[in-house]
Formats: sequence, structure tokens, C-alpha cells
Amino acid sequence: MTVETKTLSKEISEIFWKEGFTLATAESCTAGNVAANITAIPGSSRFYKGGIVAYANEAKQELLHVKAETLDTYGAVSEETVREMVDGALDAFHARFAIATSGIAGPGGGTPEKPVGTIWIAAGSKEKVITAKLEEDNGRELNVHAATKKSLSMLLELVQNHENEQ
Repeated sequence: MTVETKTLSKEISEIFWKEGFTLATAESCTAGNVAANITAIPGSSRFYKGGIVAYANEAKQELLHVKAETLDTYGAVSEETVREMVDGALDAFHARFAIATSGIAGPGGGTPEKPVGTIWIAAGSKEKVITAKLEEDNGRELNVHAATKKSLSMLLELVQNHENEQ
């Protein structure tokens, strides 16, 4: 955990405590790193319901209910897949918000169409899902860190906007 992700996690925790929101995660390339950063903050058990690390497409389908057609058409590393992963995590944990990540952290596994460093992220609720695509390869560890930081930033933006809309 870096100072940046700790700060983001702390801000998220404070909002979730105050508002009574709940959170779940569905991670592929970040392999639980997002969940680890969230649960590093004392008291996170008050709002964090759980997470699924779904590396294999079969796990994405069986545990998160990502459609086979989505994976066949767009691939595991796609906006469509992370959107469905968010929905699956929301349903699996009966959470108000969820984060999902899927990508190619490296060093191998990339293709010309989806090179190493391509990572899709989604944060959302049943009402709204926002997505982002990272496309920079700085090595596996930094790619995972960048995806974790972006995930937390997106969730914070989403819940802050939700608070302002109330």
C-alpha cells in the first residue's frame, strides 16, 4: 500500500461509514490488491462485504455471471466484461457499490490489439457504472498499482458525485 492508495482508501472508508454504503470487488489482473488496500483501513469490515478474484474466464462466468457471449465477442479485457463483473459483484454480495478490474498486467500475455498494460476498470452501482482504460506498461508491479489507484479514485469520484446528487 502506498501513501496515495492509503489516502484514497481512508477517504472511501469515511464516506462509506458516514453514508452506510457497502462495497464489493471483482478482480482479475489486480488479484485482490484493490480489496487489500480497502481492508488495510481499520473498520473496513463495517462496509466491505467481500471480493472475488476471477482470473479464469470460467470463474468470471460462474461466479460473476459474465456472459459467454461477452467474453467471446469482446474478450476478458474489455469494457463490456468489467461492466458485467460489477453487476456480478453487486449481486453476489448484495452491495451498494462495486469495483471490477480486468487486464494484462504483464510481463507476458499481450497481443497487438491488447498489449501488456491494457487494463479495464469499472466502478459502479445498479444505477450508474463508470469505466476507464489504462494503456501504459510500466512492468507488472506498477501496472497493478496503477490499476488499483485508478480503481480507488474512480470509486471515490462516484460516491462523492452520488453524495452531491442527494
